[in-house]
Amino acid sequence: MKKTLIILSVLVLINLIVFAVAIAQNTENGNQNQNEIQQREQERVQEEEQQNQDDLIIAPGGKQARARTTNELRTMVQEKKQEMNQEVQSLEKKEQKVYQNQNEVRLAVHSLLAMEDLVGGIGPQVSQIAKDFDNSVQATIRTEERIQNRNMIVRFFTGGDQEAAGEIEREVNQNKIRVQQLKQLREQCDCDEEVKNMFQEQIQNMEQEQNRLQQLAEKEKHTKGIWGWIKSLFGR
Repeated sequence: MKKTLIILSVLVLINLIVFAVAIAQNTENGNQNQNEIQQREQERVQEEEQQNQDDLIIAPGGKQARARTTNELRTMVQEKKQEMNQEVQSLEKKEQKVYQNQNEVRLAVHSLLAMEDLVGGIGPQVSQIAKDFDNSVQATIRTEERIQNRNMIVRFFTGGDQEAAGEIEREVNQNKIRVQQLKQLREQCDCDEEVKNMFQEQIQNMEQEQNRLQQLAEKEKHTKGIWGWIKSLFGR
């Protein structure tokens, strides 16, 4: 028992020294880094506000663009996919990973909005759910970026971002309900088989992304860090 306590004490001491050195190094440029972070945050918020506007399939005149035929729908979806790929290439590597993961849902949102006139009387309901999904995507992108950008020293000592994990879980739970609503609406769809197949494809893409986000949240919650490890060890 004494040997274990000595080993743990040494580990704690080493970790405190490492932490203190890191703080000392960061303090020197702290003000400058804080200003840079605030500036980047302002720029990011402005870009996201603009992106929120761009993400909707809106025609130049301000009216939502809707496909009139299946071929037109496929063309619109393909064009949007190319646009998103170009957008990803212009981002930094960490941001690229986040957007690549979530672009399938973003594309599904655009597809559902565009097919409103092709799915009969359920069109307005489908569009509303798509818009709700769009808002959720914007939220999960921001939260996933927080996880990706979490400071390595903070992660080492304190573990994952529990708050971010909780936010993602809440969005996932809401989106699972929306997925079920879309499935029910698809069964009611008075449309041709090709449109039904495209409808189902978008639902599957949305569902797969929710599974990925759920796994991300679980992993983040279970990343405890050195303090969590020590706490669990003494708690036994």
